[in-house]
Amino acid sequence: MTWLNSHPLTFLVFAPALLGLLLMALPHSVGKLTRLLGFLGALAVFVLSLAWLLGRAPGSAPLAEHAPWFALVGLPVDYALAVDGLNLWLVILTTFLVPLTMLGTWNSLKDRMGTFAALFLLLETGMLGALVAQDLFLFYLFWEGMLIPMYFMIGVWGGDERRYAANKFFLYTLSGSLLWLVALLFLAGRAGSFAPAVMAQAASALPFAAQCWLFVAFAVAFAIKVPLFPLHTWLPDAHVQAPTAGSVILAGVLLKLGGYGFIRFAIPMFPQAAMHFARPLALLSVIAIIYGALVAMVQRDIKKLVAYSSVSHMGFVMLGLASMTVIGTQGAMLQMLNHGISTGALFLLVGMIYDRAHTRMIADFGGVATKMPIFTTFFLIVTLSSIGLPLTNGFVGEFWILNGTFLSGFGWGRAYAVIATLGVVLGAVYMLWMVKRVFWGPVNPDEESGTQHLHSDLNAREIAVMLPLVVLILWMGIHPRTFVAVSEAPVTALLKDANAPAIRPLVLPSAPESGPLEAAAEGHGPASHEVHP
Repeated sequence: MTWLNSHPLTFLVFAPALLGLLLMALPHSVGKLTRLLGFLGALAVFVLSLAWLLGRAPGSAPLAEHAPWFALVGLPVDYALAVDGLNLWLVILTTFLVPLTMLGTWNSLKDRMGTFAALFLLLETGMLGALVAQDLFLFYLFWEGMLIPMYFMIGVWGGDERRYAANKFFLYTLSGSLLWLVALLFLAGRAGSFAPAVMAQAASALPFAAQCWLFVAFAVAFAIKVPLFPLHTWLPDAHVQAPTAGSVILAGVLLKLGGYGFIRFAIPMFPQAAMHFARPLALLSVIAIIYGALVAMVQRDIKKLVAYSSVSHMGFVMLGLASMTVIGTQGAMLQMLNHGISTGALFLLVGMIYDRAHTRMIADFGGVATKMPIFTTFFLIVTLSSIGLPLTNGFVGEFWILNGTFLSGFGWGRAYAVIATLGVVLGAVYMLWMVKRVFWGPVNPDEESGTQHLHSDLNAREIAVMLPLVVLILWMGIHPRTFVAVSEAPVTALLKDANAPAIRPLVLPSAPESGPLEAAAEGHGPASHEVHP
């Protein structure tokens, strides 16, 4: 117990991997027992993460661990882990979604269930390690380590074109990461360390052109993971071919690591280069928002529709980061959590109806609302959160992002915010049109259609999975400050170094202090005030 209290982050990161390796050693004949042990272990990690990360005394020191590890070509690599305002809720989101996904897809797989559960736990270690790593080489190791279990989860348990999708996912991510590794080693050689703060100081001493090239190398690797247009093409294939559990965790956590990489490393290490590339990033984000929505609108497969909606929603995240404002970046932080909850819930629901109907084609359904009223209720709530209905989580994140972009002080800010608003409208169109056809459209009379195979509504296990997701959707929409208060100070600090227009001191008469939403309404920008819902 003393070791656990002094090394809680190490336990949180590596306990899932140790359990996964243990489960792999068990024979296939006890697959159901292996699956149960995996779920209980993941649930225990979630409970401990709540106790250690949220149950700490107010004002206590940040949770961190640090020790020398080894030297790489003469450069020290440290075992440095920490949880702060930038990664706290992403860590909890990860530990929350893993056991919930295991429970929600309990009967989805019939073959090698124990091996899949073991790979899922190994993936959890990779995700948690990347989120809490504070040494850039350690972060890189976890970043690349995540590829292996996800590759096998898609390639072995996926759909008919699973190998193509798995290879495309692997090659896209790996190719971007290799370019990033070259930049990483170059900068570490100049800094004599892989510590981000030391590397940032070394980067500031380089010519501006060199800073820009290094930022591009970092940005490409992170943009592929987001994924940002036009580097997104691996995502629809991976989502459609992956088993339900793989799709949930891919949308819920893996995509967020791209946005997290920008916030944690790319922007604070190269603040001036980030300012220089703010407009190209914003332009690609707006294209992703509109393009993802338009392509989602013409999809025939529900799962592929949700996959392209992820391209659109993650475009909002990148637009918030490119705004270089506190309110826009805070909106991006919240939108990453929103997307993990809402889109993860959508993939779970699509998996639940696929397990019954063995099809995901919109044309195969119709009249589902009369056969599965409980399922319909959950699906409608999650859909409304996905399109940003007020009082749901999606509304707050998108509103802050658009607000931050509009008031960013950049010459392009207002035009891009107005264009991006069209993505909100299109999101409502493709989601509600799909819901209308599937749930209230005419029943497909074909005996082999999906609706004809729907003989039962959600059971108690599936309802238990969906209830906490719905609670979070409403909680995050009604009281978002719960989830953004901790990130306000670090976000403000990292944006000051970029010297963005909305962050620069304003020569104005003194005025009463106000929050960013009130300041935005007055036209003063949301630069350095607290974010209030």
